[in-house]
Amino acid sequence: MSTSIASSNSTVRQRPVVLDRSRDAMQINEASTNTATEPSCTRKVVSKPKRLRWLTLMTMMQVQVDAVDKKIESEVGGLRRELSDKIEEKAGEVNHRFEKLDSKSEMLEKKLGELGAVEFYRKEDRDKILDDLMNVKGAGNGDMEVSLDDIVMTARDTLMKEIHRLSRVDYALSSGGAKVVRHSEPFIIGKVGRWFRKISLTTVYRDSEKMLKPSFGEPGQCFPLKGDSGFVQIRLRTTIIPEAITLEHVDKAVAYDRSSAPKNCRVYGWHQGYDAGKMFLLAEFSYDLEKSNAQTFNVLDSVGSGLVDTVRLDFTSNHGSPSHTCIYRLQVHGHEPTSVSMLATQS
Repeated sequence: MSTSIASSNSTVRQRPVVLDRSRDAMQINEASTNTATEPSCTRKVVSKPKRLRWLTLMTMMQVQVDAVDKKIESEVGGLRRELSDKIEEKAGEVNHRFEKLDSKSEMLEKKLGELGAVEFYRKEDRDKILDDLMNVKGAGNGDMEVSLDDIVMTARDTLMKEIHRLSRVDYALSSGGAKVVRHSEPFIIGKVGRWFRKISLTTVYRDSEKMLKPSFGEPGQCFPLKGDSGFVQIRLRTTIIPEAITLEHVDKAVAYDRSSAPKNCRVYGWHQGYDAGKMFLLAEFSYDLEKSNAQTFNVLDSVGSGLVDTVRLDFTSNHGSPSHTCIYRLQVHGHEPTSVSMLATQS
């Protein structure tokens, strides 16, 4: 009896232990379940209204940025167009000024050409006038007294001759339409000279036009031909009745060596359309270094009213240069036929 009571007490005492253990197991299971369901780090949960406000704000900012970009692009485009318009405007003004400058340059060149065609009196010319005056006054009687009337008369005659010479039209002027059509071998140093000798004799060298332009008295502004003899053939600006030939060389006041000046010369003329281009002598002369640098020679009386549109200068010697002869300028003076009938008589 006592034994059964004791075992019963023992059983009763052990039950609370079983309950306690099962409670602990349940707590452990709950803890493990909570641990599995909760995240490893803490997250801040944003509510839906706040998220919408953020999206609205970002959209508004993007719209404003796009508007600013468009405004900047528009302003930059406007500045580019404005700058382009200004550049075009300035370019137009510059081109207009260049055109004016070209026009003024052409006018200046024309005036300089007219000025270069005028021969100013030099000391040698004044001395020659005085010598002529003395010779006329003192010829035969040795009387060397000169009156004022004598000076006036001599000066007037000289001035009239000069005016007559300057008033003559040059029909061999390149700016008027004349041109060089043939010439003898030019004097050229270097490879260009060797090349030119290989080509046809009918080829005209580009610098030959210098002979038909005013040289303004500058040394070297001429067309050099090889050797001490040669020729130049010129087509005149129109058909004329020739009256005189003027040959120019550099003035001795500015040149230290004038041995390249032509000396003994002949000028021939003919018309391409009449008399089958028959050539006839216009003038024969010698260029004198002691006289004026521009010397004029009248055509022969035998020429009469013959018509020419082409002339040829032949020189057979110069003043000492063995290598070349320089032609500074050749002028042909005359007048145009007054009527077509005059042309018909020549056919």
